[in-house]
Amino acid sequence: MENYSYNSFILQLEGFSVTKDSMYPVFCLFFISYILSMVLNLGLLVIIWIDKNLHQPMYLLLCNLSVSDIIGSTHILPRLLADILRPPSERLISYYECVVQAYTTHIFGTTSHTVLMIMAFDRYVAICNPLRYAAIMTNKMLIKLTVSAWGVPLVFVWVLLGLTIRLNRCRTLIMNPYCDNASLFKLSCEDIFINNVYGLISTVVFHTTSIVSMVLTYAKITVVCLTSKNKSLNSKALKTCSTHLVVYLIMMITGFTLVILHRFSQYSDSRKLSAILFVIIPGILNPIIYGVQSKEIRKFLFEIFQSKLCLKLCKR
Repeated sequence: MENYSYNSFILQLEGFSVTKDSMYPVFCLFFISYILSMVLNLGLLVIIWIDKNLHQPMYLLLCNLSVSDIIGSTHILPRLLADILRPPSERLISYYECVVQAYTTHIFGTTSHTVLMIMAFDRYVAICNPLRYAAIMTNKMLIKLTVSAWGVPLVFVWVLLGLTIRLNRCRTLIMNPYCDNASLFKLSCEDIFINNVYGLISTVVFHTTSIVSMVLTYAKITVVCLTSKNKSLNSKALKTCSTHLVVYLIMMITGFTLVILHRFSQYSDSRKLSAILFVIIPGILNPIIYGVQSKEIRKFLFEIFQSKLCLKLCKR
């Protein structure tokens, strides 16, 4: 039963519903997923930092995606793991902590789009204007792209949460495994028409911009590849662009699934699971996909493995 309290600063998270028998298996599954995501993304950042051959715009921009995945996993999964082991009545969170978590949640979601858009721009310049690539993708340009990738979401989400914070609250139950904007404004008994309109319009504009930019970028790249007789260029374009496109599709599929299920209250358990998978799946798959497809990263890992193997053999 939901409690009603006017502007209470203590909220209750509904959390992820699990039975006593499945509590520990689910905990272990999410815990392993979190550790795997952290190891893969931190490992990718360390590899790019250490290997000077990877100090290229494409990999430096990729660091933004790993940082975003680390933030997305860390601000949700540790709290979720603790709540799984708690009874529902003890899954309490302060209002301010909930707002910060909601802000971080949407920063993670929107930054994933902007980072992939600037990575698509990098691929466009590399394939369509290879002779001017070094002149265009300078350190100054990388800084501008990185600031844009994080700055736009920061402002966008600030307005989104600002419209929600102004509302008075009469409920205390967050009907989600973690806090997000929709869960917060549903606590209010006031008119939330403006919140719904702004949220809908901004989501449509943001996703439309993302999709259109991807379609135009890949259309131009496809035209260049079809008209070019350079097999080396076409092979490189296929590898890098297919990797980027797969990562983008994973993000879009998990994101749209969550948005759609938010509209159907009868699928609350599926929505909760999709909300968690939205964080887990990209966080694990992104570094794996880029690591497998990148010749430079594979070469670095092979050299490390080979050197360690030689050390072991020498000791014998």
